[in-house]
Amino acid sequence: MNINRRKNSGKSSKHLFGIGLDCDDGHKRITTSEDFSVIGGSDETHARVSETFIKTFEYFSAKNKTLDEISSEKLAELLRKNTPE
Repeated sequence: MNINRRKNSGKSSKHLFGIGLDCDDGHKRITTSEDFSVIGGSDETHARVSETFIKTFEYFSAKNKTLDEISSEKLAELLRKNTPE
């Protein structure tokens, strides 16, 4: 199975999703990576969520960690810290 292969390769089997609900301009925004997906939202919201996730996964990479190895509390703290003003 794909999930087992991901675990054995040292990559996370979890995936973060960000869903923006404030789009009224008709654009369909989708940003994906191996570890997260951001779907929808206004240009500003989509960019903020994408930047937050990117910075969070940069932290994981610097610490040689995966999403599987981070507690829910630590993840919430990192997401708050990495959200642009």
